[in-house]
This record gives sequence, C-alpha cells and structure tokens, in this order.
Amino acid sequence: MDLGLKGKVAIVTGGSRGIGRAIAMGLAAEGCRVAIVARGAERLATTVEEIRALGTEVIGVVGDTTRPEDVERLVRETVAAFVGIDILVNNVGGSRPGTFLETDDRHWQEVFELNLFSAIRTSRQVIPELRKRGGGRIVNISSIYGRESGGPTSYNAAKAAEISLTKALAREFGQENILVNTVAPGSILFPGGGWERRTQADPAGMAEFVRREMPLGRFGRPEEVAHMVVFLASERASLVNGACIPVDGAQGRSNI
Repeated sequence: MDLGLKGKVAIVTGGSRGIGRAIAMGLAAEGCRVAIVARGAERLATTVEEIRALGTEVIGVVGDTTRPEDVERLVRETVAAFVGIDILVNNVGGSRPGTFLETDDRHWQEVFELNLFSAIRTSRQVIPELRKRGGGRIVNISSIYGRESGGPTSYNAAKAAEISLTKALAREFGQENILVNTVAPGSILFPGGGWERRTQADPAGMAEFVRREMPLGRFGRPEEVAHMVVFLASERASLVNGACIPVDGAQGRSNI
C-alpha cells in the first residue's frame, strides 16, 4: 500500500532512541525527509546515520523541547533544510517517581513541561508551516496511563491533558486539513528504557507484571507503535482526526 508519504517532511521530537527512533525510521522508510531533535548529541548523531542509511534526507538538531528557544530553532532549521513541514510527531515525554504527597510544585511543573508544554510549543511553531502546505498531520504520543488511571499521578494527569489538547486542536484546525491524533502506547521495552531497567532490577517482579497485565504475554516493541504513527501521518488516515488510539495489546482496560 502506498501511504503517500514520499517527499513529505516530518519532525520527530525525542527521535534518537526508543519509540521516537522507531517512528523516525518508519517515516524515513516511507520516503519522508526527517528532522529529529534530542538532548544527547552522541545518540542523536548515531540515529541520524541510521536514518541516512535508508536513503532519505535527515537532519539532527540538539535541543530541549522544554526550552522555547530550542523549539524555535528546531523549526527554523527544518524549514531551512527542507523548505517546509508536513508532519509533526510530539514524542518527548517521561515520568518522575513519587506519590501525590511526595511531589511538590516543581515536580509537577517538570512533568507537565516535558509531556504537555513541549507538545504545545512545537505545535504552535509548526501549525503555521502546515498551513503553508495546505494541511498536514500532528501525532501526539501519550500513554494508556492518560486514557485511563495508572502510573504516577503527575504523569497520568499530564498525559490525559495531552489527549485533551489533541481533541481541541483537531476540532480547531480540521477545516484547514490539519489532522491531529494521539497514539497511546502501553508498556514498551527497548534498550536503555525504563522497562528494561525495571526488568534488570527485578526480573521476577516484571515477569509477574507481564503475566498479570499483558494479555499477549510480552512487552510491546517500539516498531509496533511506529507503524500506527506512520499510518496516522499518511494520506490513508484522511478521516481519522481527534482520535486516541491505544497500541498496547489490550493492556489497557478502558472500554473506549
């Protein structure tokens, strides 16, 4: 199936490792020109070379999407390299440990900056560029622990807010052919990620977690999330707007 992505320009935040890397690789495999942003220069450079090996154009931008000036530079450098932007994937995110009473205002602000405000900033900067192209796609990476209760309270609240943001943007910009959707991954295992660290620290506990919570009997893989994101970024998803799609192997318990 031709997804109609050849020659499109995509930005992927947090694109150097894990789910973000898989998304960037998936878009590149479909012929997209890709800009990835991450804080770590070394890992970023490695991923840029991996994407370039697929035969597509790619740039890597060292930056922190919680910093407005870095977001502005990311968009500026992407437009300079590729003339325009067609797709934005807001993948940056993460949680902080701690119960509700253990977390202070600074903790909450950090979690919301990382998960929600980074997506707000990049979307605000990119939407004018999508308008110039006559439309485009934004895909926000939330979590099943945003669709429903679960995980640290601050993370759950931030991810739920990101899903709410998606619906609001979808309704505001749909008439301009700017489609905005959310993908909500379950527990995804990849080298250096949180689930790998937990598995190494407590193999028996994680085996029990998989048995209890994962109907497929395994963690998810980054590429399985990427497949859905690539579809949503494509012309084949032309009537999908404002949706929150779980990619979790039925780990989540929501009926909707």
